[in-house]
Amino acid sequence: MPGEIVIIIFVLAGVAGWFFWQEEKKRRQRLAEWAVRNGWHYSEAKRRDMHHTYPGQKLFDRGHSRFGQNFVTGKFKGMEVACFDYQYTTGSGKNRSTHNHGVVVLHLDHPVIPLTIRREHALDKVGEFLGADDIDFESAEFSRTFYVKSSDKKWAYDVIHTRTMDFLLQNAADFSLAFGHNELAVIKTGRCQPDQYEKAVKLAHGLYELIPDYVLKDLKGS
Repeated sequence: MPGEIVIIIFVLAGVAGWFFWQEEKKRRQRLAEWAVRNGWHYSEAKRRDMHHTYPGQKLFDRGHSRFGQNFVTGKFKGMEVACFDYQYTTGSGKNRSTHNHGVVVLHLDHPVIPLTIRREHALDKVGEFLGADDIDFESAEFSRTFYVKSSDKKWAYDVIHTRTMDFLLQNAADFSLAFGHNELAVIKTGRCQPDQYEKAVKLAHGLYELIPDYVLKDLKGS
């Protein structure tokens, strides 16, 4: 009986793996078709240099066995954008875990200051108790909903004004956002479908467009 159970488990695992492979194949096809509709480029090739390409993005420094794949690249309203799957692993053996994210990167033609904006969770309350507080804003709803972190509070307040808070409360429920050194990334846990990537692209561009002109002028040094 134990041997039969092991065989059944292996068969079920094989069937589940086959269905996952089929769904992933369909998802990649949808990504390729989405790229064509936008006049963009699609590539399945893996890249393991994301932490070098975007050194200001902490996501790309996590874990090991890290790589980006299924890249959709092109221009959105005149700005270079890249959408891709990102995977990394933590632990080993029985404690091994694989983490998948969908990432959109809006490339900027000027430097910015690292700034993280994400949904607040329970562990953040523990951090507050230990003194690792995030940045609070005039809007109590926004401060309750989002965790904001930056070494430069003035930059955070310049970026996140009243209109930006309203925009993020309406559009960023499922995403994290992070300014790096020369880019703005929008990140979602799990593998993304084209419509989720499209929403993330619009979110990134919308946030950037809300940065006041005088702030951008100062960043560009002009």
